[in-house]
Amino acid sequence: MTETVDERRHSHADHRGLDHQAATILVDDELIRAALHGDLDAFARLTVRYQDAAFRVAWSVTGNPHDAEDAAQEGFIRAYRALDRFRLGSPFRPWLMKIILNEARGRRRSRGRSDRLSARLGILHLEELETDPMDQILLREDSDTLAQAIRRLSSQHRGVIYLRYFLDLTEAETADVLDVPRGTVKSRLSRALDQLRAIMSDAP
Repeated sequence: MTETVDERRHSHADHRGLDHQAATILVDDELIRAALHGDLDAFARLTVRYQDAAFRVAWSVTGNPHDAEDAAQEGFIRAYRALDRFRLGSPFRPWLMKIILNEARGRRRSRGRSDRLSARLGILHLEELETDPMDQILLREDSDTLAQAIRRLSSQHRGVIYLRYFLDLTEAETADVLDVPRGTVKSRLSRALDQLRAIMSDAP
């Protein structure tokens, strides 16, 4: 049967995605092997590759840029100590994001009740809002209405939105990072998107 133009286009796109992922894994594996042999510069390069993504994930949980930065830094330290347990040949980013997420959750739990509530609702002080890198990313990539709407989601729903759409993880990778079944990711995404639509439809 003759392949259509659309089928060829999708096939080529799929191959490009696979090639990019394979190339990323190769580079990460090379750096990880070097780090395992004591090359701290190699791990520093890994940190640079993923520090923005780490901050985003931590921020989605803590709702606070200072706590997010601390959680990301501590998460990288924990990842370095656990490198010998990483399975070479598999994607490094989901494995790292799971460590960052757990560290951010721990920091959120250590706060008082009011701070945890603020984190869940995504309420930030004005001075934090003006300097928060995540806000700048959101405002640059999307409308201010969307940025405000995402902040109003619960930490659970905000997190799954960031992992799936801003970090571009697959549903399977998102499920692995959150340590939940894939079906839970689907249902959380569905509820989060419904809430976003409702919030944005009510926006002036």
